[in-house]
Amino acid sequence: MTGRGGGFELLDIAGAHGCEAVHLAADPATGMRAVVAVHSTVLGPGLGGTRFQAYPDEAMAVLDVCRLARGMTYKHAACGNDQGGGKAVLIGDPATMRTEALIEAYARFVDRLGGVYLTAEDVGTTQADMDLIRRVTPYVTGTSLELGGSGDPSPATAWGVRWAMAAVAERLWGAPSLAGRHVVVLGVGKVGSALARHLRDEGARLTLSDVRPDVVGALAAELGADVVEVADAVEVDCDVLSPCALGALLDERSIPRLGCAAVCGAANNQLATDDDGARLAEAGILYAPDYVVNAGGVVNIAEEQAPGGYDPDRARARVERIGDTVRRVFALADGHGIVPAAAADRLAEDRLAAAQAGQGR
Repeated sequence: MTGRGGGFELLDIAGAHGCEAVHLAADPATGMRAVVAVHSTVLGPGLGGTRFQAYPDEAMAVLDVCRLARGMTYKHAACGNDQGGGKAVLIGDPATMRTEALIEAYARFVDRLGGVYLTAEDVGTTQADMDLIRRVTPYVTGTSLELGGSGDPSPATAWGVRWAMAAVAERLWGAPSLAGRHVVVLGVGKVGSALARHLRDEGARLTLSDVRPDVVGALAAELGADVVEVADAVEVDCDVLSPCALGALLDERSIPRLGCAAVCGAANNQLATDDDGARLAEAGILYAPDYVVNAGGVVNIAEEQAPGGYDPDRARARVERIGDTVRRVFALADGHGIVPAAAADRLAEDRLAAAQAGQGR
């Protein structure tokens, strides 16, 4: 399978993102077309979710999956997982293309890779898909508890954001308590809603925003929270803005409008460009790097690989240490005179370099 420009273009894209390998597969009988990118196996097999979404062509799918795989390398390295960076995409609209036969064909593709890549749930795929994949191959994580997996990763992601936010509070206000702090949660899906409930229990004041008025209204009524339109959420005068939906929220247009003292949320790729980390610092806004903050889900599923299998108490304790990782990032930023986004990258790169040099993981 090739994209525009042929196979060489695909190899150029993979090489530009430093991937160790990019695997492509098609199954005409089911319509399955998939790409798996393994960015790094320095710390262990590549672990990352499978996205199921439409792309203009295969070259764009390869570009996206390589970027995502690289992000997983950094996320695992920063949070302490002994896993490498991997990611996959199933090309197409899951609403019209998902069938049991297609998922099984994809599972056979993953199985043929022999464990260099471990898949998991992501945008467009479900835990039911992971359970189906588990019938075909052991190289899958995040399956249901009944199959020995860790279940839905979103509660762990939300729990990790709560501990990251405590580290932000400690940094800005001298104590990790969120009691009385005003937090705007932008996006109240599975992660955002769980986070909002944790923050309510902590005594925080909440403002919620989501593109679904019925969903956000019901949650606000439950939690006694205010509601604001999505377009206005970034301007709310608050202590913490917590993006928990789409990425690329923070850019040269939105940053001057921010009414928060800090940004700490579950959304991926919150910075539109690398320059936006510096823009936040110049605006006096503390940024907790997204891939450190939202690592609870991958910490949780990585625990399935531990000797003896998944242990929820051990996993929960590791997720709570995300707060300590955020503190390390802030200290590294201070020590080197760099912004937190760059400090998170340095933390990950230092661990990768140490492992590659044979100094252990």
